[in-house]
Amino acid sequence: MKFGFILIDKPKGMSSHDVVEQLRKVTKIKKIGHAGTLDPIATGLLILGIGRDATKKLDKFKNLDKEYIAKIKLGSSSETFDTEGKIEERKVEKIPNKKEIKEALKEFIGKIKQVPPPFSAKKIKGKKAYELARKGLNVNLKPVEVEIKEIEILEYKWPYLKIKVRCSAGTYIRSLANDIGEKLNCGGLIEELRRTKIGNFSVERAKNISEINSKNWQNFLFYD
Repeated sequence: MKFGFILIDKPKGMSSHDVVEQLRKVTKIKKIGHAGTLDPIATGLLILGIGRDATKKLDKFKNLDKEYIAKIKLGSSSETFDTEGKIEERKVEKIPNKKEIKEALKEFIGKIKQVPPPFSAKKIKGKKAYELARKGLNVNLKPVEVEIKEIEILEYKWPYLKIKVRCSAGTYIRSLANDIGEKLNCGGLIEELRRTKIGNFSVERAKNISEINSKNWQNFLFYD
């Protein structure tokens, strides 16, 4: 029996746990885990450990820097900080220009305090925040320190802002989008999100889950 790690390009609509379950069916191995959750709305790179020896070593991937490409819709906000929640269209007094956005983004570079989204897997007294939020309970999450290494504007045409973000582990891009929107006094939410890198591992090396089957899965394993 082979054990090791595999890179998966998660499609939109699947949860990270769905990917784990799919691989359990394909490999017939129960002990499978991943090195960092992606929201169902997000796509991109997941690193998964297959077998007990591999899952015990996943922590070394969890703490690596991440890279994301995010499409933010300005002029709107939602309780989930993305399109999954109830969307509120904001009255915008002045549409920000690219220069104003560049200036606003500078304030998020470096070590910052960030409040995780209320609809997240962050634990509050043993319960996941989204479980409490779905029940209509107030979710008060404490700010955590994260580090944004780089934010590059890829495209901007109101109301859509596309950025590439390189950041520390534990950074919530949904929170970043919401905070950027508030900084610009117009609101902002994630319309599309893709994780492109974890450390030096690129999504270009990853396989789509639909390509993996019981006959070929061992061909895609690597050992680190």
